[in-house]
Amino acid sequence: MPVPTKLVDSHQHVRWHQRDEHGLVADMDAHGISYAWLLSWQLSNIDQAPEYNFCYNPVHFQPDGSHPGIPLSDLLDTRKQYPDRFIVGFCPHPLWPQAPAILEAAYNMHGIRVCGEWKFRVAFDDPRSIAIFQKAGQLKLPVVLHLDVPHLPDPATGDPMFQPLWYGGRVDALERALQACPDTIFIGHAPGFWREISGDADQDSNQYPNGPITPGGRIFHLFDTYPNLYADLSAGSGRTALARDPAHAAKFVTRYADRLLFGRDYYEQDLHKFLQTLPLSQEVVDKLYWQNAERLVAPPK
Repeated sequence: MPVPTKLVDSHQHVRWHQRDEHGLVADMDAHGISYAWLLSWQLSNIDQAPEYNFCYNPVHFQPDGSHPGIPLSDLLDTRKQYPDRFIVGFCPHPLWPQAPAILEAAYNMHGIRVCGEWKFRVAFDDPRSIAIFQKAGQLKLPVVLHLDVPHLPDPATGDPMFQPLWYGGRVDALERALQACPDTIFIGHAPGFWREISGDADQDSNQYPNGPITPGGRIFHLFDTYPNLYADLSAGSGRTALARDPAHAAKFVTRYADRLLFGRDYYEQDLHKFLQTLPLSQEVVDKLYWQNAERLVAPPK
């Protein structure tokens, strides 16, 4: 793979995974990343996820053990210290009253330029979610979506097993949101999205499927039908989906080179190392690593 002429991390968080903003910038410097999109994750009472406790900023834990997630205040404080290294994203919880107005206030008051991370236990096609997506479209904010399915098949019986850490619903809910909000750019992300690269997604009991890719993956239908759908390759989900079949990955990345974004989500180089093994052109590499991100959101000044 040719060397990218620039690196933009389109999916990142701060005061997260036991590093502060200075640790994040040091990590970016070590890996040649020009700047990153910093994304919020606003937790409500129904979204508490103690499985993530080791990742959160300890300052924000409440006496009852609950946590607000990754609040906008931490992102703004980070950008204030490193204004040329970060684009700030924010998404209000869809259950908050007047959530679309809150998003617009953050746009006007704090200069947020991404709606994300959208990671809530509310369906993408819920009217309250659609209202936020439509406001994001009006403001020209791309929406970064975290999709984790609410059920996976039992490996023994095939019966649906409830997944407590579900976010957004199923891929059909995403399709209805794409239809309802044609003027909004959506960026797919997470295991529930990337499992759909394979046609056997409904039969695979793994949260992170890693078997051979079969024809009929619904991602292809979504990309080919909805020009407002993009995706980021961040975290283990994007890399795992590609690594299932490297030859397929090279064709997939080339085919959708205008719609894919490089991202990390935390501190790792696994995705970058894997992409280096693929026979990609310089044109495709630069679209993936920075041009698509800058086509959606202007770089920090």
